[in-house]
Amino acid sequence: MASKNAFYAQSGGVTAVINASAAGVLETARQHSDKIANVYAGRNGIIGALTEDLIDTNAESAAAIAGLRYTPSGGFGSCRYKLKSLEQNRREYERLIEVFKAHNIGYFFYNGGGDSADTCLKVSQLADTLGYPIQAIHVPKTVDNDLPITDCCPGFGSVAKYIAVSTREASFDVASMAKTSTKVFVLEVMGRHAGWIAAAGGLASSPDCEIPIVILFPEITFNKAKFLAKVDHYVKQYGYCSVVVSEGVKGEDGNFLADQGLRDAFGHAQLGGVAPVVANIIKEGLSLKFHWGVADYLQRAARHIASKTDVEQAYAMGKAAVEYALAGHNSVMPTIVRESNKPYKWSVGMAKLSEVANVEKMMPANYISEDGFGISQACRDYLLPLIEGEDYPPYKDGLPDYVRLKSVAVAKKLAEFKL
Repeated sequence: MASKNAFYAQSGGVTAVINASAAGVLETARQHSDKIANVYAGRNGIIGALTEDLIDTNAESAAAIAGLRYTPSGGFGSCRYKLKSLEQNRREYERLIEVFKAHNIGYFFYNGGGDSADTCLKVSQLADTLGYPIQAIHVPKTVDNDLPITDCCPGFGSVAKYIAVSTREASFDVASMAKTSTKVFVLEVMGRHAGWIAAAGGLASSPDCEIPIVILFPEITFNKAKFLAKVDHYVKQYGYCSVVVSEGVKGEDGNFLADQGLRDAFGHAQLGGVAPVVANIIKEGLSLKFHWGVADYLQRAARHIASKTDVEQAYAMGKAAVEYALAGHNSVMPTIVRESNKPYKWSVGMAKLSEVANVEKMMPANYISEDGFGISQACRDYLLPLIEGEDYPPYKDGLPDYVRLKSVAVAKKLAEFKL
């Protein structure tokens, strides 16, 4: 079989371990250089393909590619850009084929979440719709942990670990100040529709380290009276309380508490600022002194405290993507299959992209406590293995020694294309 080149790109919000998936793709491809001559990375996601802005990964040293495993963010740049349907925007698909033909690209690896799975599915159909053969494999990634079929999503375990650790540490702080100062700390975390990240805050409390934590899930409609009663109860019992609130919490009117009326590139509500809203409710309802914080980019960029499980799974997904492509698969996504909790065992599986794209996995009802403000034992059993283990990056002068790629551009062969 004549060798082809591959295209790899990162999409959507980046994570602490998405570059580990990139390392998995690139190192595995290099082991099969007789079939994959080069991997061209799209600068800033699918936009790099459309604008023929490609990065020559062969120009990167083996040490730099290996260093991606320890480096947060998107090493090649990411984007929030969703391809419309072929009927709506045929010119974009024809442009992709032009670029693929010009650079002898026969493999397409797209590393992202739900919207990226949809893009990858559309690209995988190019052979049928426009007569260009290409094998498109989706590499799963999302801190929201909301992709279906796969047991968990690379990126989530490290965010969960960061939130669990941060909630525990902040709670120790509040407990020490509660007698004469702050009584409540509110931490806002990511999660538009699914409360997986918020649930991780519940891990901060354990039988040997009991902490009063109230969790506000997107799956549970916010009830102000019940919430205030819960916070009041904890403060009276423990002297303090921590609140972990998902950005996607909705009120009884069905609107996001944090909806500012703005929309992102995918048309989703641009959320932010739910922590001060909740903190103000506590102030007005209970007259308690509070502090609030927003984990924001910190939670998904914290490679220094990444979960070892998460790093290993992220790398495995990139490796499997290449192996599946070389085995002739198209329009699929490697998945993580949980085989047992204790001891925790997992393996790599496969899902059809048609069953993944545009499907959102919510928290199961039995993962949320009966009062709606905490996690169940079943949820704890699910989450704990995902945050286990440390995989510290190398340090230099007291700081993580992260990799910055040379990102050498591939010479363009086509006319300019305007998005």
